[in-house]
Parts: sequence; structure tokens; C-alpha cells
Amino acid sequence: MFDRIQKRLQTQTQKQRSRQRLILNSPQAITTRVAHQELINFSSNDYLGFAHHPAVTQALAIGAKRWGAGSGASHLVSGHSQIHEELEQALAKLTQRPKALLFSNGYMANLAIISTLMEKNDTVLHDRLNHASLLDGTRLAGCRFMRYHHLDMTHLKQGLSRAHGHRLIVTDGVFSMDGDTAPLPELVQISRAHHAVLMVDDAHGLGVLGAQGAGLIEQEQLDVDDVPILVGTLGKALGTAGAFVAGSEELIEYLIQFARPYIYTTASSPALAYATLTAVELLEKEAWRRTRLKDLIKHFQTTAAELGLRTQASQTPIQPIVIGDNAATVRIAHVLRTQGFLVGAIRPPTVPEHTARLRISLCAEHQPEHITALLHTLSRLQSQ
Repeated sequence: MFDRIQKRLQTQTQKQRSRQRLILNSPQAITTRVAHQELINFSSNDYLGFAHHPAVTQALAIGAKRWGAGSGASHLVSGHSQIHEELEQALAKLTQRPKALLFSNGYMANLAIISTLMEKNDTVLHDRLNHASLLDGTRLAGCRFMRYHHLDMTHLKQGLSRAHGHRLIVTDGVFSMDGDTAPLPELVQISRAHHAVLMVDDAHGLGVLGAQGAGLIEQEQLDVDDVPILVGTLGKALGTAGAFVAGSEELIEYLIQFARPYIYTTASSPALAYATLTAVELLEKEAWRRTRLKDLIKHFQTTAAELGLRTQASQTPIQPIVIGDNAATVRIAHVLRTQGFLVGAIRPPTVPEHTARLRISLCAEHQPEHITALLHTLSRLQSQ
């Protein structure tokens, strides 16, 4: 076994796919510190700047003092506190759904939902660029599945025509590596025409899109009848940690009774739930952050175009610049760090072969001059 481990690690390094963890010596913020170097952070999913927001961090401390640091048990034993209940109600209200159910993280939520709802003779149809957790949930279910070409509705319909059993169409709302969005109105029509259920993981849309920050589904003016299963995460725009699924009372009760990843996991910290509830409230109180984020996205796209940089057609905070070659992507990310910018170098298998990229993430607390400086530095590097 250890010979195999060694060979796979060597192969990972040879293909320029080896991953390293950064050790941050400061809070998650626009300016961060790695070792002794100050960096402008363009790698975080903290799109609204809530991870270090004074109201959120204060709520975490107050929550710990009132409810303690840990929950002590699973939700179904004695770990479900009043503040967990209030957070679920707030998330249901935000997403305009009857009920919501908390999970410790988004990966676990997706494993739970798909593996609990689908059976051996059923079929799950995935957008090819869906998050890994959605695919793994399907593998755990042991059912049939197909991956339709990214955003290709014709290919999806072809797959549906051959599908067996209950049909579940699964898509990201905002795709985490490209920043583009799923065509939800068309997906709703297709799911109805083929008697399928539509599930949307809106991890990167929640908090950012929609008038109230409820995500892509709100932006497209869809409801629970259109999209029966909605997944959202709490560790991105909301700045804390965890996830939830929102839907009908029947769906949530079914997951409570039968979803093994939910039943057999200790509930998340009640202090964290209190901090998250504060972040949900900030979505309304500080709606200016979404407006500012839109302005920064426009500034990024305009400046990149002026400099001749090739960007993707993304109107979300995720702004990838595809380099292609793994080694070149790692090299550019390293040079950017020496110049004071922290940018993620994303390589296969996270993205398709030959599409290694710099994944630039914008935050409402970035300044336009931060973005301008980054793009000018990138322009110089790509012209060398």
C-alpha cells in the first residue's frame, strides 16, 4: 500500500499538480499575512467581507459565552439548540421555503441529499462542471448517472430520454471555477417536461446574487415548486462555516429521518450558529456590499479588457484567467505572491485538462486600485 502511495505522490508532483497548504498569520480579510509577508487576498470566497466583520466576530464570542463552544451531540440526540432552530428558520425565510436543515459543511449536505433520495434504479443527471461533492453523493447512492456537457440543454434532454427510475437533475448555481451561472429557467422547463426533480447547489450565489442576497434562484424569480431542492453554504459569502438544504416540510423531515450524514454527526457549534444568524441579518442591513461588489466586477472586466487580458464571461465575484499549462500557472501565481498578491493556482483534476487557471475572487472590501494593480502586474507577466 505504501509503495502505491509513494508512486501516486511522485506522479502528482511530476504533473505539477501537487497542492500545498498556506499558513495564514492573520484573520481572513482583504489584507492577509503568509509567514512575514503582507498580501492582498484574491483567493478567498469571503465575497462580502463577513468573515472578519465586527458584528459577526462579536456574535461568535457572545454565542460561546451563552451556549458554549460545542454542541455536545448530534441534532437528534441533544445537540440541537434554540439558536440552531432560529438559524434554520431565518434561512428558510431568506430563501422563501417552508423549511431548512443545517449541516456541518456543504460536502456533507450534498452527500446526504443525493444518497438519501436516490436508489439503485434511479438516475442523476449532472452538469459536467458540478462540484465534486455532488458527484460523490451520487456514487454513494449507487444509482445510474450521466454528466451532460456544461450548460448544454440539448445534451441534458438526450440523457433524460434514456434515464430510468426517478430522475434528479443536479447543477451548481454559480460554477465555482468559471464563475458562470446555470440557465435555471430553462432547467425548470426541462425538469417539468421530463418529470424530473431539480436540485441546485447555490454555494457561490447565496449572499451575492438576488435583491435580498438569497442567490441565483431569487435573481431568476423562481420558487420552491420550480426548484424543489436548494443547497447553500455558510462559509462563503456569509463568512462562517456549515451548510443547509431548504425545501418542503416533507423533504426536510425525510432527511431528518433517513440521511445518515445528518443523523450520525455532531451538530455544529451553537456559537457558530449565532454568528451565522448575525451574518444573515447583515445581508439586509448592509445590502450596499452587493452593490459595491457588482461595481468591482465591472471594474475588473473593463480593466482586463483594456489590458488585453483574456477573461471569462463571468458576472460573479469569481473571475478566472485560464493559463492552460500547469507549470506556467503555478509559476505566475508564485510571482504574483512575490509582488504582494495571493491568487489561487487551480489545476486538474479540479478543472478539465489543459485549463489550469488563476482563480481570482473579488470581495466587496477590495478597493478598485487593488484590482487595477493586480491586473497590470498580470499583464506584464503574460507579456514576458
